[in-house]
Amino acid sequence: MRAWVEGIGSPYSLVDMLPSVYQDDSFTVRLTAGWDEVIAPVISTLDCLEAYVDPELTPADFLDWLADRMGTQLNEDWPIERKRAATAHAVQGHRTRGTVEGLRARVALATGGEVRLLDSGGVFTSPTPDTPFPEGLPSVAVIRIRIEREQDGDPVDLEALVRECVPAHVPYRMEVVRR
Repeated sequence: MRAWVEGIGSPYSLVDMLPSVYQDDSFTVRLTAGWDEVIAPVISTLDCLEAYVDPELTPADFLDWLADRMGTQLNEDWPIERKRAATAHAVQGHRTRGTVEGLRARVALATGGEVRLLDSGGVFTSPTPDTPFPEGLPSVAVIRIRIEREQDGDPVDLEALVRECVPAHVPYRMEVVRR
């Protein structure tokens, strides 16, 4: 949780920014010293802002907020390394969303497993509306996810995750294989 940090100093003293007539007044010096102590964490945060928006450097308690701003969902039970990797992948994930590579990367980050997508590539088009689909056309993509057995206690809503990554018009079947 972001809060006041005891003992943090400020490189910018407010009294030094006042006209010299106020710098000689003991009350003004004490008053601005109190303000210096209160705003020191704000100045420190602003001085280190690039670390707060870098998923590899941001404080652990700030990571969920950063992931939310980048449009990715994190599971609270994930280890911190997986949370950082998913957050770092968010921008690239938006670029590849709806593609085979985007699906593989997002599901692999969420599960820590190996993802294979088996798709026939079968496509049917017709210039006439309401044309029935031909028989024998492969109709689903198969998403096979191989997960280590010790990850059984690592809850990830795979169905929701895959639904989020696969285009709405693509039917799929998901297979989870425990090694």
